Amino acid sequence: MQKAKIDDTNLKILKHLQEDGRITNIDLSQKVGISAPPCLRRVRSLEEDGIIRGYHADLDARQLGFEVTVFAMVGLNSQAEADLKAFEVLVAGWPEVRECHMLNGEIDFILKIVARDLSTFQTFLTEKLTSAPNVDSVKTSLTIRTSKDRAGVPLSLIMEGVT
Repeated sequence: MQKAKIDDTNLKILKHLQEDGRITNIDLSQKVGISAPPCLRRVRSLEEDGIIRGYHADLDARQLGFEVTVFAMVGLNSQAEADLKAFEVLVAGWPEVRECHMLNGEIDFILKIVARDLSTFQTFLTEKLTSAPNVDSVKTSLTIRTSKDRAGVPLSLIMEGVT
């Protein structure tokens, strides 16, 4: 299949889906200004091309008992590609790690970790993260307050002039 073209209509579709992933195709097509069948075709094309990676509910971690959010800066002993991949595979299996980003600079990875409390995080830190193969250093920062937490991308920066 051909890659989805990111035209003004697709940008509008992405904007509305990013704001409300549960919007019906009928409502979406009305907001975008096209009929329902081509709207659905466009959405499916955006999904097939991997531009829309999925749909999820935005959950409040604290209300579900995850009181602690920590960012961990991880340095590895080796930055050989096989070692980097091995660390990424290991981290992918840890449900506490919600995000993993490889960085350029002094730190190899930054992880966003959630835990029910400090004791649970400490157990994760000592039993999993710092004892993992190839891990040389771990520096952690506990989140005190979150003032902004936005999923997605800032479509408004590429939608200037799109109504």
